[in-house]
Amino acid sequence: MAYRNGTYVAFHAGGTSNPIAAQSDIKYFNLLKAWHSNSHHVFRLIDSHDKVSSVRDTSKKKTLEQSLKNRLKLSKIMLLIITTNTKNDVDWVPFEISYAVDNCDIPIVATYSDCNEPIINPIALGSYWPDALKRRIDNGTASVIHIPFSEAVIKDAINQFGPNAKPLGAGLGYYSEDAYRSFGFI
Repeated sequence: MAYRNGTYVAFHAGGTSNPIAAQSDIKYFNLLKAWHSNSHHVFRLIDSHDKVSSVRDTSKKKTLEQSLKNRLKLSKIMLLIITTNTKNDVDWVPFEISYAVDNCDIPIVATYSDCNEPIINPIALGSYWPDALKRRIDNGTASVIHIPFSEAVIKDAINQFGPNAKPLGAGLGYYSEDAYRSFGFI
């Protein structure tokens, strides 16, 4: 088996690679990469997308699908960026969630872009979830920790969780208030 140290970042692209397109959440992925590149930040991201050859958005669906599978197989965790658009994604995000949980058995860090306070009741955010995530939380097959989109909190989750260190909480995992204090979040 391949060395699984990457973070697979999933987000609703809205059918575009334009970071300022209103329907795309790629801006959050680009922010993660900016934190990684900035020497004033201690955030490090081993991006699973960099581990496998790129494909173009115009590639055949089967080619894209195989590339995504290969990236997920090299990942220790999925970072799922959740916005108000995510639940409307009907192609790649549901596929990525399904393959990550059902085939790769990797945990999901669900990070909410609109949330700027500690998440201590993840079920209250269920209206944001794509059906693929909701089904796997409901049936207990997904290991998920729910966090706000915060550099310190994301960094900790990426460093802490993986296939052999999954979040507790049967798909509804969250950090304690003490943990949020230690991140300087509250």
